Amino acid sequence: MRTIRYYLPAMGWIVLILFLCTMPGSSIPKISILDKLHVDKVVHFILFGGTVILLAYGIFKQKGSLSGLGLLSIVVVVTLYGLAIEFIQKYLVVNRSFDLMDVLADGTGAAFGALIFRWIGKRFLK
Repeated sequence: MRTIRYYLPAMGWIVLILFLCTMPGSSIPKISILDKLHVDKVVHFILFGGTVILLAYGIFKQKGSLSGLGLLSIVVVVTLYGLAIEFIQKYLVVNRSFDLMDVLADGTGAAFGALIFRWIGKRFLK
């Protein structure tokens, strides 16, 4: 039970992402200027980058270190989570659809999250 505390922030964040991404399309406000600026891609980038940071931090706190391969594995799993959510949106959520650009934003955000964690780790997590 002690080790789960390291993952509670990540688990909460993952559930939040699932909640936000499975809201019916009619519940999401349409603001034309934001649609033109593709703000939703920025949100995907931040959400999935944050997921990598939180998961990596949990593993680091539990084990005392995190290898590059471990960090890459987190990026892959988080990106696959984003892909799974897109399929959930396509087949199970009303007024939502699959968007490959969202998956790209998820994967890019996840990779950037790994870079941020590496940078933070080298400076602050010793």
